[in-house]
Amino acid sequence: MPTFPKPSFPYAVNVAREVKALRAHRTKRAIPAREAGKLLVATWNIANLGAQKRENEHLQLIAEMLGWFDLVAVQECRENFTDLANIQSRLPKRYRVLCSDASGNDERMVFVYDGSKLSPLDEIGEISFPPSQYANIKLPGGTAQFQGFDRTPYLAGFAVGNTSFTFVNAHLYFGGQDTQAERTASVERRALETFAVAKWADRRSKSKYTQTRELVVMGDLNMPKSAPGDPIFDALTRLGLEVPDHSSQIASAIASDSNYDQVAFLPGTTKNCYTGKKGVFDYDSAIFADLWNGGANATRFKAYLRYYISDHRPMWVQLSY
Repeated sequence: MPTFPKPSFPYAVNVAREVKALRAHRTKRAIPAREAGKLLVATWNIANLGAQKRENEHLQLIAEMLGWFDLVAVQECRENFTDLANIQSRLPKRYRVLCSDASGNDERMVFVYDGSKLSPLDEIGEISFPPSQYANIKLPGGTAQFQGFDRTPYLAGFAVGNTSFTFVNAHLYFGGQDTQAERTASVERRALETFAVAKWADRRSKSKYTQTRELVVMGDLNMPKSAPGDPIFDALTRLGLEVPDHSSQIASAIASDSNYDQVAFLPGTTKNCYTGKKGVFDYDSAIFADLWNGGANATRFKAYLRYYISDHRPMWVQLSY
């Protein structure tokens, strides 16, 4: 995504006040406390992290939210990961970071995780298909051809307790939106990328060489609606991946009602770990209340939020192990 314009107006962030507001809203949204036997996992697209010039106060607020979870899949960490390192330095020392190489839009996929709870396994890498298999990645009625991923999904295996998980961190293609032809082509390509992730998950679940017991696919899938009939939803779930509803029923994209960010499981395996607790954290309803000013400064508020925090909200889920 191109960087958002930097707000031209001054605004002083009171970190202590904003952290208090975030924690109170966390309680309201019923995000559980971290505990033994449970994993709190989240996915968050932090807009152009490393490309937009956030200040220490903003990085502290981002770190506050990341620190609520055992593992977070972060998208849109740009090639410059200085801000990511700054955020990590503000987390407890037990937190570790894994990041991919930069691909489309100079973006890295990142896992931020509690190293005292999760131990990385041998398999850390990227989802890929050889070009000879591209023709097998197709959807009924579609004419577009799969050409590989624009931003390669990143995967990592972790041991936790007596079990293990593979987490897939994906930021799927969005594409041009200026004309109807561009929008149609973009959705077709995105659906094929989504189906490729689903096909990989299906193959992995059936392989006798699978290293982990459980599999979770998450990230910014650029899914407009999390419901049958949406082409991205249909592509994701075509081979068995399931997307459970979440209690808050809040969209993950702040500027629209889109359900871009998702967490998906395979039935019969990882779905059995799902505790039924899942939601989207609308931090934008809690922070910078004086800038929002009851909605009177909505335009400035949204511009400030998307530049210094993000235009996405984190989605979280609780898993048992």
